[in-house]
Amino acid sequence: MQETDKKQHIKIHGVGLDKEGRCKHYHTSLDIAALLCAQCRKYYACYSCHDEMEDHPFAATAPEEEYPVLCGNCRRKLTRKEYKQGSCPYCHAGFNPRCSLHENIYFSCGE
Repeated sequence: MQETDKKQHIKIHGVGLDKEGRCKHYHTSLDIAALLCAQCRKYYACYSCHDEMEDHPFAATAPEEEYPVLCGNCRRKLTRKEYKQGSCPYCHAGFNPRCSLHENIYFSCGE
């Protein structure tokens, strides 16, 4: 098995998570993309979970962040471009990359 085929075990942080990283705040079938906080460098299910669990507000990643997204299904780190395709390029699980909330909160200006 190639390294790219192995499921990574990167922790998703959040409140009331299921096995794919859906939290108590967002739990539709498309809510499986965890996003990286630029300050604490942890992947969170959503900004509300982050703000409940940390002592600082969620900080959006810069456009040059290499892997700002984590797929909750296969736990692979994704580039912003891969995330915006609408599904994970590894396991093909669907996301909601056009969500304006993600653009405004999770990613800082750019791209």
